[in-house]
Amino acid sequence: MTEDVQRHSVHTLVFRSLKRSHDMFLSNQSLLPPIDEAAEKIRRAVKARDSYGLVFDDVKKMQAMKNLRDTEAGPNPPPPGTGDQETNQAHDMAVVPFTDNSVTNRFQQTQQNQLATMIKKTPTMPKPKWHPPWKLYRVIAGHLGWVRCVAVEPGNEWFATGAADRIIKIWDLASGQLKVSLTGHVSTVRGLAVSARHPYLFSCGEDRQVKCWDLEYNKVIRHYHGHLSAVYSLALHPTIDVLLTAGRDSTARVWDMRTKANIHTLTGHTHTVAKVVAQASEPQVITGSHDTTIRLWDLAAGKSICTLTNHKKSVRDVVLHPTLNMFASGSPDNIKQWKCPDGKFIQNLSGHNAILNCLGVNAEGVLVSGGDNGTLHFWDWRTGYNFQRLQAPVQPGSMDSEAGIFSMVFDNSGSRLITTEADKTIKIYKEDETATEETHPINWKPDILKRRKF
Repeated sequence: MTEDVQRHSVHTLVFRSLKRSHDMFLSNQSLLPPIDEAAEKIRRAVKARDSYGLVFDDVKKMQAMKNLRDTEAGPNPPPPGTGDQETNQAHDMAVVPFTDNSVTNRFQQTQQNQLATMIKKTPTMPKPKWHPPWKLYRVIAGHLGWVRCVAVEPGNEWFATGAADRIIKIWDLASGQLKVSLTGHVSTVRGLAVSARHPYLFSCGEDRQVKCWDLEYNKVIRHYHGHLSAVYSLALHPTIDVLLTAGRDSTARVWDMRTKANIHTLTGHTHTVAKVVAQASEPQVITGSHDTTIRLWDLAAGKSICTLTNHKKSVRDVVLHPTLNMFASGSPDNIKQWKCPDGKFIQNLSGHNAILNCLGVNAEGVLVSGGDNGTLHFWDWRTGYNFQRLQAPVQPGSMDSEAGIFSMVFDNSGSRLITTEADKTIKIYKEDETATEETHPINWKPDILKRRKF
């Protein structure tokens, strides 16, 4: 009983205390400082600008356009009811000196400049050229290991492939039949090139060997010794008897084809040089490396002219365009296009989200990229439009993880694409002859902001 009385008295005291406080503050309401109108106006203006700033900008643009239209329409007539005719004439005469041509032109010029700065012309992108889709039409099996490289003979009659089974195989391009197998390497064959001016086939591999094969006798006639580690890529200069090789020792080497002399050792990369290409025009040598850079080289001096550092990840392939003085480089972050001779960046081709192992391009402007997950993306070279995506089917009996595409090349007509893959097969693709622009329309949605990002 006593506890209940105490609890009731405590509640009563608390309630009275709250009421007393409330009455005290209520009586002091009239003593609060007055509202500062100027401060309140500034606060409202700041809040409005923060919330509706874009609307205000649009209103300014519309006002500027209205002023420009009014200016081009000429001065307004005097409003009616402002006086008799003489007064209006006197008013017109008084206005004439201020509407002198020079003043008017200056005013118009100012308005136009203001409008030009406020309303910028929207950038436009050219519409991509239509290309027929590509389809798989032949799968060639014969190697016993990953097929790592491919090269087409200049006469377009046969092509050669090199694989992890240490064998180089030569296949008939028309029928896909095996013509000959060349043995001699003691490790994976990683690069092949066929000479256009001699009956020679050049090969390189992870055994640090670079070999020259005489195709009349199918025998090795020269070795090029000098690399300190695996050789991953080789290229032939199109006009002079020079062989270029590159590999895991972070160097590219220039060899005299006949004397086997090491003319230059191109040093500068800090990681594996994955690809070397050669062309007749400047720069004559281009290398792509796992150190994320591309280097352009002066072949005569044996020195680097320029280093391109735009890529964020390792550059695994570089391909030259057959007709334009341009090249493309492939990396997991992007495919990038460049212009020779100074390596000016042209554009990014984004969307192939895989480790890119290889690139190919033909004279029709079809660029193909092959990924480590077996994906093929086909691009329009000029606009960077991705018009087709394929997933290479895995050879029956192989695991799905063996879907990687290691190298690719177009034949000399540009109508067949040869890819070498991790499922130990060679696949040949060709254009779908039945496709038309109506059956396979261009699904073109230009992304304007894509170019501004980089």
